[in-house]
Amino acid sequence: MADRWVCLDVGETLIDETRVWTTWANVLGVTPLTFMAALGAVLSRGDDHRETFALVGHPDWRERYPDFNAAFGGFRQSDLYPDALSALAGLRAGGYQLAIVANQPASRTAELRALGIEVDVMAMSDEFGFHKPSPDFYGHALSLIGSPDPSSVAYVGDRLDNDVRPAVSAGMHPVWIRRGPWALLGSGEPAAGTLVVSSLDELLERIGEVWA
Repeated sequence: MADRWVCLDVGETLIDETRVWTTWANVLGVTPLTFMAALGAVLSRGDDHRETFALVGHPDWRERYPDFNAAFGGFRQSDLYPDALSALAGLRAGGYQLAIVANQPASRTAELRALGIEVDVMAMSDEFGFHKPSPDFYGHALSLIGSPDPSSVAYVGDRLDNDVRPAVSAGMHPVWIRRGPWALLGSGEPAAGTLVVSSLDELLERIGEVWA
């Protein structure tokens, strides 16, 4: 399997983002229940998740980033999904090369490594300036892992719009992990041939189906 890559998203794939959104709610003085309900409403109507901030009365949320970062303090061990480390270790033991390339601040790379995430390549969108679902993001992700044939790469993420569909367009094999709000409320259906799993444990069991 040394010529096959499994490339993973971060949010709702490796990391449970509950604390991210709860922190934003607290910083903005909105109850977490209200914020989560607003996020769900925004996703259900197919809008960008950032519209949530305007819906709860804070269109100027970007100005509160310093407050958010101070309150959040980076990823913690408790933010990792319980299957994250074991699944990565299992994929590694199975001979797959591993990458994490995601829409995240640059600081998340060091934070994930500090939590014991060990992969061959790790980079966040703010480090290289391209963001999903741009084709440039996926093209750069391929270049980071040595420009392999895209068909040798499985991209794992929770969003149809940001992960599954653009991965197909890039020639990669899409894996849709159905957990988190986007997987529940996102619109549309996965592309034909998409491997659909409910956890990274299931991915570990079924990863061979990607290239079956």
